[in-house]
Amino acid sequence: MTHPFLDLPPLSNARFASVEDRVARLLGTEQDVVIMQGEALLPLEGAIRGTAGPGTTALNVITGPYGQTFGNWLRDCGATVIDLAVPFHTAVSAEQIREAFAEHPEIDFVSLVHAEAATGNTNPVAEIGEVVRERGALFYVDAVASVGAEPVLVDAWGVDLCVIGAQKAMGGPAGVSAVSVSARAWARMTANPGAPRRSYLSLLDWKERWLDGGRKVLPHAPAQLEMLALEACLERIEAQGLDAVMGRHRAAAAATRAGALALGGGLEPYVHDAREAAPVATTLRTPAGVVASELVARALAADPALPLAAGGGALAKEMIRVNHYGPDATAETVQGCLAALGAALAEQGLPVDLESARRAAQNAWH
Repeated sequence: MTHPFLDLPPLSNARFASVEDRVARLLGTEQDVVIMQGEALLPLEGAIRGTAGPGTTALNVITGPYGQTFGNWLRDCGATVIDLAVPFHTAVSAEQIREAFAEHPEIDFVSLVHAEAATGNTNPVAEIGEVVRERGALFYVDAVASVGAEPVLVDAWGVDLCVIGAQKAMGGPAGVSAVSVSARAWARMTANPGAPRRSYLSLLDWKERWLDGGRKVLPHAPAQLEMLALEACLERIEAQGLDAVMGRHRAAAAATRAGALALGGGLEPYVHDAREAAPVATTLRTPAGVVASELVARALAADPALPLAAGGGALAKEMIRVNHYGPDATAETVQGCLAALGAALAEQGLPVDLESARRAAQNAWH
C-alpha cells in the first residue's frame, strides 16, 4: 500500500536551502536564516542560550506570557535581567526602552515579543530598534505571531535574532521554525563559553555544520513533511502577495473590534488603544460576572470550529481571544465568531444587538 505522504523522495540539501532563502525574502533580510526542526520554542530558547551568559545584562520586555518565559531562560543562563513589564492591555513604548537604557547603561541585550497573540497587543519594533541600535545592544525579537499579519523587517529594524513560526498568520505548519542571525549575534555566540554545542538547541552546530560548509550537508535528517508544508505555505503567500495577506489580517482585526463594540452585552476590547492591538488576534474582556472560559464554551457549542479561546491561566476568567489568523482571517469567520458570542451572551440574559454587530464588522472590513 502506498501513501502520498510516506513514499516521497528524500528532501535534498538544495531544496532545504531554497526554503531558507524564501524565509529570508519574507523577512527582508540578508542575514543567515536557519530553519530548525521543531516548534518555535526551539530557536527561541536556542537563541537566548547561545548569546546570553553571566556577563550579559538583558533588558527583558514583558507584554505577555512569552516575555516572562524569556526572562526565566535569561536568568537560567546566568544573565543579569532587568524586566520591563507593562500591563497586558497595552504595548511598550520606545521611550520606555530609552529610559531603561538611561537607568542601566550596561544593558547589552534586549528581548521583546513583537505581537502577543495571547494578550492581543503588538509592540512598535521599528521605533524600539532605533533605540537599541543607538546603544549597540543585541536585539532579539519573537515574531512568531506577527509574521504574515504585519510587517517584519529584520534588516531595516536592526534585529539581530528574529524567530518566526508558520502556524499562525502564515497559515503553515507548527513543526518547523526559523531564526535569522546577524553577524553580531554569531560573534556573540562564538565568544560565549556557555552556548549550546552538540545539542538540539545549538545554533552554532547549524552554522559550523551547515552554513559554513556552503549548505551542502544537513546536520541531521530534516522533518520532511513539515518542510514541504512550509514550502507550500511560502508559495501560497508569494502567490497571494504578502501585502494582501497582511491586509486580510488587518481587516479581520478591525472588523472584530468594531463588531464587538457594537454587539453590546458588556464585551470590550482587552487592548484599549486600537493602535496597540495586534492584527493576528483580537482579545476581548468579558463583563463583570461572566467567566470567559464558560462563555467561550457556550459559543463553541454551536460551532466547535470557530477560532475562539479563553485566555490562559488567570486570564481565563476575563479574556476571550478571537484567533483570526491564517485561513481564519476572513470576514465570514469574524461574523461567525461575533454571532456565536452574541448568542452566548444572550443566553445569560445580557442585551445584545446582533444586527448592529454584523453591520459594524462589515463596514470595518477594508
